[in-house]
Amino acid sequence: MNYRNEDRTGSRWPGGPSLNMGCGVVLPIVILAVILGFVPFVRFYTDFIWYDALDYAAVFWKKFWPQWLLFGFVFIFSLGIIRFSLMRARKTALEAVVFFDSPLNLPRVKMLINAFALVVALALAFGAKDQWAMVLRFLNRMPFDAKDAIFNKDIGFYIFQYPFYRYAQSLLFKVFLISLIGTAFIFFIARAQGRVDMESYRQIPLSARERLQLGILAGILMLLLSLGYWFDRYELLFSPLGVVYGAGYTDLHARLLALNVLATAVAVIGLFLPIAARRKSWKFIAVLIGVWIVGTIGLRGIYPGVIQRYVVEPNEFQRESPYIRHNILATQRAYGLDDVVVRHITPKDGVTMEDLNKNIETIENIRLWDYGPLLRSYKQLQEIRTYYDFPDIDIDRYYLQSEVPRQVMLAARELDVRQLQNPTWVNMHLEFTHGYGIVMNPVNEVTPTGLPVFYVQDLPPRMTIPLSIEYPQIYYGEMTDYYVLVKTTVQEFDYPAGDENVRSTYEGSGGVPVNSLLRRLAFSVRFGDTQILFTDVITSESRIMYYRNILERAKRIAPFLLFDQDPYLTVMGGRLVWVMDAYTITDRYPYSQPTLLSTKAGKIRFNYIRNSVKVLVDAYDGNVEFYISDPEDPLILSWNKIFPDLFKPLEEMPPELILHRRYPMDLFQVQAQIFAVYHMTDPNTFYNREDVWSFPTHGGSQASPYYIVTKLREEERAEYVLVTPYLPTGKNNMIAWLAGRCDGDAYGQLVAYVFPKQKLIYGPQQIEALINQHPEISAQLSLWGQRGSDVIFGRLLVIPLEDSILYVQPLYLRAENSDLPELKRIILAAGGRVVWGERFDDVISDLFGVEDERETKAAESPLYKSEGLPEGGTLGELVRRARETYNEAEEALQRGDWAGYGEALKRLEGYLQRLDDLTRPLQEDEIGDEYNLID
Repeated sequence: MNYRNEDRTGSRWPGGPSLNMGCGVVLPIVILAVILGFVPFVRFYTDFIWYDALDYAAVFWKKFWPQWLLFGFVFIFSLGIIRFSLMRARKTALEAVVFFDSPLNLPRVKMLINAFALVVALALAFGAKDQWAMVLRFLNRMPFDAKDAIFNKDIGFYIFQYPFYRYAQSLLFKVFLISLIGTAFIFFIARAQGRVDMESYRQIPLSARERLQLGILAGILMLLLSLGYWFDRYELLFSPLGVVYGAGYTDLHARLLALNVLATAVAVIGLFLPIAARRKSWKFIAVLIGVWIVGTIGLRGIYPGVIQRYVVEPNEFQRESPYIRHNILATQRAYGLDDVVVRHITPKDGVTMEDLNKNIETIENIRLWDYGPLLRSYKQLQEIRTYYDFPDIDIDRYYLQSEVPRQVMLAARELDVRQLQNPTWVNMHLEFTHGYGIVMNPVNEVTPTGLPVFYVQDLPPRMTIPLSIEYPQIYYGEMTDYYVLVKTTVQEFDYPAGDENVRSTYEGSGGVPVNSLLRRLAFSVRFGDTQILFTDVITSESRIMYYRNILERAKRIAPFLLFDQDPYLTVMGGRLVWVMDAYTITDRYPYSQPTLLSTKAGKIRFNYIRNSVKVLVDAYDGNVEFYISDPEDPLILSWNKIFPDLFKPLEEMPPELILHRRYPMDLFQVQAQIFAVYHMTDPNTFYNREDVWSFPTHGGSQASPYYIVTKLREEERAEYVLVTPYLPTGKNNMIAWLAGRCDGDAYGQLVAYVFPKQKLIYGPQQIEALINQHPEISAQLSLWGQRGSDVIFGRLLVIPLEDSILYVQPLYLRAENSDLPELKRIILAAGGRVVWGERFDDVISDLFGVEDERETKAAESPLYKSEGLPEGGTLGELVRRARETYNEAEEALQRGDWAGYGEALKRLEGYLQRLDDLTRPLQEDEIGDEYNLID
């Protein structure tokens, strides 16, 4: 006899919850939710008004609504499926013969099922919320107009559509897997607690409805698994298992077959499972599952291994050759290397005066200042006060009343509040609010004492070039990581001036108005600072500035872009403007070799990159503007469809800033790294790795690229370029160099100059070896070392001059008790010859043999005498000795070493007397003006 038990709820079930009990539980929960939600709401509100102040409110909502709409959709869908499955399982289980006290009859079971479904749905929804960018890209996809080599699909399918399909399949699989597990658990509880035949007292097997429900859920899971196998076919294009990245012979002739078979077999299993479960065909189900497991092991594990071992490895190149070609072509396209201009040249064995005369602009822009020594000089000479700091050195070029660019180095004088002597709240947030001015110097000019020649210096900024800075205050920079309040009753500190400080009141539109009690309360909560709420210095005009770090500021607006780690400062229209490069990247470009880029946030992996955006940030107002610099990039076109109010065409960028565009450093380094391997276009050469290049080292690590002004071969004008030399792997000679062009219509073009393999072209390390072996240099270095001075070798630069290569290395000297480096020598090398000296002009003359020609003419004169010259030396050597002695005298004077100073002066007097004796007859008689040693 069967008994059907009704669900017991409400007053019909003893011990049901009362209204008072409900209020006692719900009210604290509501209060707790309000408290916990208040801080996130404040952050949301203050973020919104920040976006609104920058006129990017539309961008804020465009990011906000998709996240929560996606959250809501996934939440409702997941909750509905899971709750329906579990409630249906409970109802089905209760339809069987049970004791009246079955736990499934308890009213709290419904509550537990609802709570479980709610928690799981929330977890899935919060995970989906972060996928808003992927969904928006899917809805705003753009074609690449290029297809993959295997499935003949547009590249855009793998970047825009495939990730969305894969995520949807994964989400559905999770939902139905949880539903299946929950359903099986309910049936297990019902079976274990009271599911017995009232006559035989034996456990009753699963009913047909129960089996059908389990079969349907399991069948859906198998169909979703089949869909996953189908998607895995496309994943082969990103396989790292072959000779190159991407699908290889084994992938396409073994793993692809396995996936096709498994996708079909699992789909069939999924269709038969509900029928087999209802009919209690357990053996048939077991056979199906067994076939699936065996097929998976055999087809995905054993079979590909056999093909690889006995078909591919004995004839690897012949089998893999087509796929190597796919990898080469895809990688070159993905990294923008398919349009590299390759020029083969044979450098000459030296530098001539003709080379020099044709490249005056290059010679005048050779960088003699290394970043490290120059930064220390800036800190020692121009920080002025301890609370100022220079975070780094930027390099740029300016057109100073000339069509030829003048390369300069500059740095922003930012404020470091950590160095304030009295870091009170007023000082940190009201008074010391900004840095002030910049320091700028030409890359190739040096004072007689070995210090940089400043174009812009001091406080307030003094300029020796036609440059105007109307707003030197730096409210937004690389060190501005804290909030400040401006336009208050407290005047802000500008810079020190004698016994008094110069102060000012902010006149711009930067920041967010703090014009209400509500906003003051919100910002007090946001920053955990009650001073904002209770201070009486805030007026109706006051504004609060936050997110002032320029990189963080740009990332807040466009988190989907990857930003270059080296922003640089420019002077434009009297304002200081930061320029940043931003990239669109993806790791879903088929067959393209992935790479890693180290950033402050960690390593970023991708296999496609474009410098699609230029970002400008005003250092005074904080305005952020995004300009599309690569309108052919499908990724940025997609983002432009998503955020039409964010991006501007490059044509709208101020013309002055167009002149300051640089080839981005991070992009160039990535491209140079890839090009070191992927300049090889022949599959056989690539397979054998016959011509892989590497980079020079400096200071024990890989040398970074550098900017120079040069006239490229086959070009008519000097231009600004970013360059790096290449060496053959395992060798020190130079084999090529790569240049990224920065000017005019050629901006963004890469040019590679490749040298013949049969001729030795000195590499940087070989030139450094020649320098270290030079007797005069070696002796002088030993002498400086004995005196306790710190000798600093600058970066050795490779400078192309027509078909020749000039090597330049600065040498700095730092006294034992000083942190101020001085440029003491300039070393030049060409054709294996090394010369050095204190002045660039003199070293150039030595390199070209100008002095040797003069001395030859002097030697032919009967008036030439060798007495008084240093042993084995020349007149030039005597001049150098005099200069060295003069410098020694200056150093002794600075140290207060009067004895050493007097001794040096005596030796200097002797050198000058011998020079006068030797050169007077030459100048007066036969040699005349042609042998004048006076510059």
